[in-house]
Amino acid sequence: MTTQEKLQRLRAAMKELGLAAYIIPSADPHQGEYVADHWKSRVWLSGFTGSAGTVVVTADHAGLWTDSRYFLQAETQLEGSGIALHKLGIPHTPEHLGWMKENLPAGGKVGLDGRLFSVGQIRRMAKLFYDKKIELETGVDLIEKIWNDRQPLPQSPVFEHDVKLAGATRPEKLAKVREGMGGADYHLVSSLDDVAWLFNLRGRDVECNPVFYAYAMVGKEAAWLFIETAKLPDELKQRLNEDGILGKPYDALEGFLKKMGEAETVLLDLGITNNQVYNAIEKNSIIEGDNIVAELKAIKNPTEIAHLERTMARDGMALVRIFRWLEQTLEERPVPEAEVAERLTGFRAELENYFGDSFDAIVGYNGNGAIIHYHPEFGRCANIEKHGILLLDSGGQYTDGTTDITRTVALSPPTAAQKTDFTLVLKGMLGLTMARFPRGTNGVQLDTLARSPIWQHHINFGHGVGHGVGFFLNVHEGPHGFSPVANSPRAAKAVEPGTVTSNEPGIYKVGQYGIRIENLILCVEDVENEFGKFYRFETLTLFPIDLNLVDKNMLTEAERRWLNAYHDECFDKISPHLDEVEKVWLREKCGKL
Repeated sequence: MTTQEKLQRLRAAMKELGLAAYIIPSADPHQGEYVADHWKSRVWLSGFTGSAGTVVVTADHAGLWTDSRYFLQAETQLEGSGIALHKLGIPHTPEHLGWMKENLPAGGKVGLDGRLFSVGQIRRMAKLFYDKKIELETGVDLIEKIWNDRQPLPQSPVFEHDVKLAGATRPEKLAKVREGMGGADYHLVSSLDDVAWLFNLRGRDVECNPVFYAYAMVGKEAAWLFIETAKLPDELKQRLNEDGILGKPYDALEGFLKKMGEAETVLLDLGITNNQVYNAIEKNSIIEGDNIVAELKAIKNPTEIAHLERTMARDGMALVRIFRWLEQTLEERPVPEAEVAERLTGFRAELENYFGDSFDAIVGYNGNGAIIHYHPEFGRCANIEKHGILLLDSGGQYTDGTTDITRTVALSPPTAAQKTDFTLVLKGMLGLTMARFPRGTNGVQLDTLARSPIWQHHINFGHGVGHGVGFFLNVHEGPHGFSPVANSPRAAKAVEPGTVTSNEPGIYKVGQYGIRIENLILCVEDVENEFGKFYRFETLTLFPIDLNLVDKNMLTEAERRWLNAYHDECFDKISPHLDEVEKVWLREKCGKL
């Protein structure tokens, strides 16, 4: 079917139910960033394959709302589809809910699949639509009616994440969750990475993140894993039972919740619990609160940290090999951006404990580097030549750690403006890296440290400075992060020892180049004195900074010392894994200022 034929069928189904509009998000029932093909309804309907976007269909209009990362991609993929692009972040362009409020008739009905929206999202919609008496029909899955060849839910078996890597057993983790439950009888865990972490399990149900579709219920004495039965091997099921964890079918959760005793209570997070699951619980049984597992998971234990440090050295090998290969190949021919991404995956796949990429590599040559989440595709991407600037943002999933690194390199002598911009970004990255801060400092406050040098030149960038990173889990992990958005739940969280966060300021000159430098940093304790406890960061990522782009006159003596010491560390920790030719190359890149 063409997109227009799909829209025609959807509108016919809407008309039968008297719906004025239907909303198709990019989500699954667990509010995940990456979703299985079964849940890619928005992609199937619209043809737009970007990771973020919402489609709204009415009788006479169909629109896709997405942000600036995907404007060019969306314009191309929506051409001739009958779906209009609505550019988020553009003045006078309302977000899709605001557009609906303005354009739908009073008293109209809006349909949606309540499994794909959190309780918090539904409440915000209802509040916005209240004064216009627009009703929400939250139990309507029209996509299932019209998507005839829809892919089934994934059935790959889950597997154990060895406790020697995880650093804590399932009973130990469950005991900590129960400590945080207070008076609640149960704690419902809906987010896939939290379920995986809690039970020391991993899977292959979605791209990039090693998770699987399941829910967890933690009771005072026992715990339950709601998962497709075929995905749980008998031997693993037995080991889970020995740890007090009972397996139940994935679709049995709502029945379990409905059978809870009237006096029993369940603690849940409205931000990740989908509306359909929420509606299965007696309202007087619900305790609204934070996701306990997310808080525990964010603090990496000593075992995880030790493994991650070793993983970073191995991951640095892949970066050495891709940049050496690129330098050599450019002497002979231009290189498509997509080929760099493909080759880098190949180099990582040769490394010990490799599981997959932690996200699709961003390979942005010259102007494409200014497109923040640019993803190259063969036949549509730029050819890299031996001049200009290249931004490479990539990461790997290893059973002993998750990596995420960005390096920007000069392919020819840079201009003065390029060196100034690069050095400003470097100073911003170092401003956060070298920070000392008191306990209780949050992500909004720390975000400012990385922006300050850039602001001094009246430049800014439109993304947060950093996100939490999981341990062989989601490359984007809460509940903390560095962001300028004061009301962001992640940015409002205090940064605690044991958290791993990306540090990635940038400068983007549209049509010219993008510059971003990204390391992962670990929060550790610094000192305690009469003013309280102070924390600092240790850098985990290992790969040199391109000194050809650095204006050393812009750096302080402390910044130069840090960079020189970092280059020594990169060589000392990566070089033992390299052959002699690679060592010579790395030694040259690990120069001194």
